Amino acid sequence: MIKNLLNLFFPQNCSACSTHLSDNEQQICTSCRHELPLTNFHSDTDNAVHKMLYGRVKLNQATALLHFSKKGIVQQLMHNLKYRGQQEIGKVLGDWLGEELKVIEAYKTIDVVVPVPLHKTKLKSRGYNQVDWFGKALANALNADFNTSVLVKTKNTKTQVFKDRLKRNAQKTTNFKIVNDTALKNKHVLLVDDIITTGATIEDCANCLLKIEGLKLSLATMAITD
Repeated sequence: MIKNLLNLFFPQNCSACSTHLSDNEQQICTSCRHELPLTNFHSDTDNAVHKMLYGRVKLNQATALLHFSKKGIVQQLMHNLKYRGQQEIGKVLGDWLGEELKVIEAYKTIDVVVPVPLHKTKLKSRGYNQVDWFGKALANALNADFNTSVLVKTKNTKTQVFKDRLKRNAQKTTNFKIVNDTALKNKHVLLVDDIITTGATIEDCANCLLKIEGLKLSLATMAITD
């Protein structure tokens, strides 16, 4: 009853198309959910994420939930998640992917979920890391810990989603560091991020994490650029 009253006076809109949500809809309307371009990468070990990072990062598993394209429905979701404070989008996508991964044997061994961190300046400006709710939802589904303290970003870089692939790869510098590696020793870690484009950020994070003794690494992102 309370929810219905709140929805009457403060109607919730779909984060993708802005239409009013019905009482049984959460964050994304049913119509938009059916239009989301799912990758189904989790059922294919030879997927585009693995191929992108092949020879660059040693991964146990890698997946992305959605395909990302300019002016598409996923871009609208990511924009609202990152710049309009709609963190619930991350939880919805995390719950969705978590339901898929928790029944796959290879992901049942995940011990810790680690989000790609923001630099402290950007975190203060935005007020939140857009990956956190996604990561927490995955950790909950996989009965894993969620850790935001081990991996730290040391340089405040600009968003590079549409930067030329060659330019990004030419700028290979370490932007991350490990603060305390004991929490991840001999653990299977799931690194999570919002969008994977060239894989440069993931490669940088992975190279830091894989220096930890006995660590195994897997990857999950909300989306991958087409």
